[in-house]
Amino acid sequence: MLLHCFPVSTATNGVGEKSGSYCTPRGKHSIRAKIGASQPLNTVFVRRRPTGEIYTPELGGQYPGRDWILTRILWLSGNEVGFNRLGACDTMRRYIYIHGTPDSTKLGHPGSKGCVRMRNADLVELFDLVPVYTEVCIVM
Repeated sequence: MLLHCFPVSTATNGVGEKSGSYCTPRGKHSIRAKIGASQPLNTVFVRRRPTGEIYTPELGGQYPGRDWILTRILWLSGNEVGFNRLGACDTMRRYIYIHGTPDSTKLGHPGSKGCVRMRNADLVELFDLVPVYTEVCIVM
């Protein structure tokens, strides 16, 4: 049963499970960790930790090449051994997240380095709805 539908953006490089491919992994996953509860909208994360920065267009202009991970992180873990779990295809070891992105990011078009990008307000809604170990299926 579909409860919600949100626009997203996936990898510029398309789909794929191989480590180092910068592709979005397909298949069955679980949310292994939820990071950033109670952080303000547009909190900037690096290595899953808040940096103390709040994203603004001016900050984005200072760092135009930065891959912005904002607001919340839902860290994914593959559920399919040999496809997206373990070895050179392990989604979690690839640090694949569902995360927030600047409001200026055009969703519905490829643009990430493998993660699934969402609008910050949508991500907060999703984050608050789903517990750890919720299943996520990525199909494209």
